[in-house]
Amino acid sequence: MQTMSTRLTRSLVAALAALPVLFSALPTSAETFYPGWRFAPPPGVTVVQGRPRHALAMQANTQVASVYLRQVVQYQTNERSGTIVVDSQAHFLYFVLGGGQALRYGIGVARDGFEWSGTHRVTRKAEWPSWTPPAEMRRRQPGLPAYMEGGRADNPMGARALYLGSTLYRIHGTIEPWTIGTNVSSGCIRMVNEDVIDLYERVQLNTKVVVL
Repeated sequence: MQTMSTRLTRSLVAALAALPVLFSALPTSAETFYPGWRFAPPPGVTVVQGRPRHALAMQANTQVASVYLRQVVQYQTNERSGTIVVDSQAHFLYFVLGGGQALRYGIGVARDGFEWSGTHRVTRKAEWPSWTPPAEMRRRQPGLPAYMEGGRADNPMGARALYLGSTLYRIHGTIEPWTIGTNVSSGCIRMVNEDVIDLYERVQLNTKVVVL
């Protein structure tokens, strides 16, 4: 017959073993977080104060302004929890948590002449996506490859991609983290790889995406 002490010890061991599972299954609702919750910067990224003036100012040491770190913020919106809202002008992407809160990520957005806005749905998700530059992009930049397989260190799509409707636009990672907070792309929305992986795990197919 097991003693009370033995049963308690085994229960404690089982509970400790389950902790990683419990933490990985934490809900993404507003109750999980509180305003001001700020995640640590990604590995290899140095945090600086203020916004970058341009990409070259940030490139030397792979620096990202602290304002662009993933963090929970107060966010009033009529959109339902789970919706993605992209504020292109402020260089923020919001994942709506509900209860007046959102998980905010820093992003890089379209450069002058390539801006766009609208509402779409996530129609596809890809890990280590391949890259097929559109024909018009290759005409502008003849040196681009016709196709690049995913997972390469020089693939600009980074670690994950969320495809938006039937458009050529995507929310994806980047191999240039210093461009977060700038107008740099041909229309796609860039995130540091650690952030796009985090968002990828939270987002379901058919998620509503509002680009302002």
